[in-house]
Amino acid sequence: MTEDFTELTDRLASPDTGLEAALWVPLLRLLSRGDPVDIVDLAAATGRTVPEVRAALGAVPDTEYDGEGHIIGQGLTLRPTQHRFEVDGEQLYTWCALDTLIFPALLGASARVESACHATGVPVRLSVGAGGVTGVQPATAVLSLINPEDMSSIRSAFCNQVHFFASAEAAQPWLDAAPGGSVVPIADAFRLGTAMAGALLHETPPAQRALQGKGVRGCVC
Repeated sequence: MTEDFTELTDRLASPDTGLEAALWVPLLRLLSRGDPVDIVDLAAATGRTVPEVRAALGAVPDTEYDGEGHIIGQGLTLRPTQHRFEVDGEQLYTWCALDTLIFPALLGASARVESACHATGVPVRLSVGAGGVTGVQPATAVLSLINPEDMSSIRSAFCNQVHFFASAEAAQPWLDAAPGGSVVPIADAFRLGTAMAGALLHETPPAQRALQGKGVRGCVC
């Protein structure tokens, strides 16, 4: 992994984003069940009070809620986006292309991903599991990355610029318009996602890491 990748991994897993691993990982596992998450349930899963959870969620302004105040998205979302993410039969979505390569490790589950080339609309499909990425179609697909100065609103600053492209050639117009941006093969992006997942899991309580290591999805007790 290059020095630039290492820096980006460190920043994505840092407090700069507002994402607190001990809260975010349990939230992702609850969202992966396919239902809105009640803040009371998230508080119980993390051993915190409801006010503490509300304050932590407030640090991520992009968090999505339904009309009843339940959480429906924070990286992983129940609201349709261009990035379809299927895990254990649940059709979910993600905020960006890199999320699809990070979340399988955090959930301890394999996923099927379907998105579209940001430039051409050509379908991009792949499967992600503990062993890596397989079945990438088209085989020339790449992923765009950017390392913005301010990540306090991670969805607008980072996620909205992280796309799948059918090829490096298809990504060239995006590169021309994104100073400092880059495109990488899916295999390299997977290594970045795995490194970020490892950093986040390292920050979670030992009991949560043990559950993830056993491939237990959704259980955050």
